Amino acid sequence: MQDWLKMSAAQLGRGIAMGEIDPVALTETYLAAIDSHPVANTIYTQVTRDRALAEARAAQDRATAGLRRSPLDGVPISWKDLFDSAGVATESGSDLLKGRVPDHDALVLETATAMGAVCLGKTHMSELAFSGLGLNPIKKTPPCINDREAVPGGSSSGAATSVAFGLAAGAIGSDTGGSVRIPAAWNDLVGLKTTAGRVSLEGVVPLCLKFDTIGPLARTVEDAALLLQLIEGTTTAPDLDGVSVEGKRFADLRTIVQEDLAPEVAAAHSMALDRLRDGGAEIVPLEVPTLPEAMGLSPILFTTEAYGLWKDVIEAMPQLMFPEILARFRTGAEFSGADYVAAWAKLEQVRLDWDQAVAGYDAVLAPAAPILPPNLARLESDHAYYVTSNLMALRNTRVANLMGVCALSLPTGRPSCGLQVIGQPDCEEALLRIGAGVEAALA
Repeated sequence: MQDWLKMSAAQLGRGIAMGEIDPVALTETYLAAIDSHPVANTIYTQVTRDRALAEARAAQDRATAGLRRSPLDGVPISWKDLFDSAGVATESGSDLLKGRVPDHDALVLETATAMGAVCLGKTHMSELAFSGLGLNPIKKTPPCINDREAVPGGSSSGAATSVAFGLAAGAIGSDTGGSVRIPAAWNDLVGLKTTAGRVSLEGVVPLCLKFDTIGPLARTVEDAALLLQLIEGTTTAPDLDGVSVEGKRFADLRTIVQEDLAPEVAAAHSMALDRLRDGGAEIVPLEVPTLPEAMGLSPILFTTEAYGLWKDVIEAMPQLMFPEILARFRTGAEFSGADYVAAWAKLEQVRLDWDQAVAGYDAVLAPAAPILPPNLARLESDHAYYVTSNLMALRNTRVANLMGVCALSLPTGRPSCGLQVIGQPDCEEALLRIGAGVEAALA
């Protein structure tokens, strides 16, 4: 049974369908693993044991009757602590929301449950989702799978580590500036950032509503595709049969994203491109001259909206916050409404430039994160190191958020070095198919 903890979610689902895996025994195996794991309390905020077992028993009955609702019916997954869950605290990693217990599930959790998902519990995260590092001195900071002295990436830190440490078969997180892809990259997972507006945010604690997105963290691209199907409640998953990079044309983005790379990241990116070429792909260097202008708008666009949403709550009890997160929120007060409107007008123009520049490519490639996971202790004691590390962690992933597109982070085979595959808006199915081909080439 312990091998179940290493299997992909898709493999577990197929085992249930074939009668080889009992959903109750599977869920009990995951719950036992959580109970016995030395860092589980830094990963899970709440373990919803009774709910998980009840959902597993229902999945067992459906499997016996041949009435499974989805390929992942009966498979246990975790949920980031910003998805409302009925009767269970949802605090978004912050003491500002301490004791907040919703009456209803978030729509995505409700939908996934209706499709047969088993909810193992809620996972730790960066405070109010406003950091790419995963450091949370207010609550808990999970360790990185590759370096126990380093942070795991955020803000979906517990979501990623629940999968990386074998304590969930898959996880659902959120991505506003990289919060799915950074922890996916640093923990050698697949992370999917969906297009803004594609997956419902109803019942999700917000950060920046114009940029907030929901997406899965998983062991494989197939798992990510099935988890997307699960949270959307659709009956069909993207077709990943016969995937290959042969004949594909990829743009290797050079503007900004390849500056000041950690040597390990640069080597992993070069190796990944070589493997794609070996698989028959064409890779063309790409510069987007107006992209730096869009990146420069980030402080206005993200912090203004975040502070606008949270100002009253924050300023009523600022002493409850981690000072680094508090300071980042407060920078949103430095900009006017006119600044914000002008920034959005400029961003829309750069998005048009981007669309024109990437037309004709199957996808755009970039290192997922330009740095390796920073040291946890130093982040807590060195302000300059924290600020620099947080900005660098988010730099490359933020491109896809600003451009309004979907994106994947895939493991390269080098520890904590992910390859980002950037697609087109609302083209997740095409991106997942391309990603599966890239995954096969990298393997």
